[in-house]
Amino acid sequence: MLLEIAQWLSRDIRGFAVFNYITLRAVMATLTALAIGLIFGPMLIRKLAQLKIGQSVRDDGPQTHLAKSGTPTMGGALILVAIGTATLLWSDLSNRFVWVVLLVTLGFGAIGWVDDYRKVVHRNPKGMSARDKFFWQSLIGVIAAVYLAFAVPAQSSGQALDLFARWVASGLAMDLPPKADLIVPFFKNVAYPVGVFGFIVLSFLVIVGTSNAVNLTDGADGLAIMPAVLVGTALGVFAYVTGNAVFAKYLLIPHIAGAGELTVFCGAIAGAGLAFLWYNAYPAQVFMGDVGALALGGALGTVAVIVRQEIVLFIMGGVFVAETVSVMLQVGWFKYTKRRYGTGRRIFRMAPLHHHFEVGGVKESQVVVRFWIVTMMLVLFGLSSLKLR
Repeated sequence: MLLEIAQWLSRDIRGFAVFNYITLRAVMATLTALAIGLIFGPMLIRKLAQLKIGQSVRDDGPQTHLAKSGTPTMGGALILVAIGTATLLWSDLSNRFVWVVLLVTLGFGAIGWVDDYRKVVHRNPKGMSARDKFFWQSLIGVIAAVYLAFAVPAQSSGQALDLFARWVASGLAMDLPPKADLIVPFFKNVAYPVGVFGFIVLSFLVIVGTSNAVNLTDGADGLAIMPAVLVGTALGVFAYVTGNAVFAKYLLIPHIAGAGELTVFCGAIAGAGLAFLWYNAYPAQVFMGDVGALALGGALGTVAVIVRQEIVLFIMGGVFVAETVSVMLQVGWFKYTKRRYGTGRRIFRMAPLHHHFEVGGVKESQVVVRFWIVTMMLVLFGLSSLKLR
């Protein structure tokens, strides 16, 4: 929105042409989202408290968490407002990728909102059923994946439609251009063509999987939001260089026309996340709830698909991966041993992984900060793949 105004003003006042630079608008989006979060955060917390929208805490969880019962939740709505407002103000609204990530983020946020609302307002501890939640996540994930399969290798929305038409005319046998290949980081020319259906399946798994992974990680004060900020910022770097033909050629990565504009969106994630952390840091004044966690995960997954860095996302989001794997192993082993021995056994003291350490006597704040440090190292390792090939 502001870009169009600046471009119009730059016809008479050349100084406004500076807003054509993606880097400046990314910084402005970060500051805008940060300001929105910091200014409206206290108002949201008071309103949630007045409405008695409080978090329920598991009785069988770490005993230190029982004191958190009643803490306002659904604060992730503030994150979505900050991200959406900053992105609409500072990004190029004619860019197809901006709308994709915004719609996916808001779509997953809507699912989380319904789930949270049923839990805290209707006092339904189960919220949305797992089947319903997965259905709606899958619907959004499939639609986004199908669109991106043709939008990523195209130069514009028109070319994406043409590519789709040619694929249909070929009897669904046409392969995608090399830009859509699965890139293996740290190797110069190692990429695997996955085809249209492979791209759709991979993108679906990344988007929906990341959304649920962030949601599982959101179980301690500040634990999920800081890794989301770090990973989102790093993906902003990948988006910038991927969208720049000169940098992409130099770094031996595919040039995705229009992907650079996602740097603005990633900047908004960073600003909104840091503002939320101001109130979510230990001891938390507000929790993001599913409305924030599902949306952030979906956003990160979608950006990673567009910039063709799915494996790098897996590396940088190692904390999210570890939390998810711990739950899968715990549930799987418990069911297997119960079926075989009659009594379910556990691998971890409690899952997700951060609860395992808490139950073992490590303070919550220590677990959170250490997970942050691990994420910082993984993000730096992921960023090094830009040059180490």
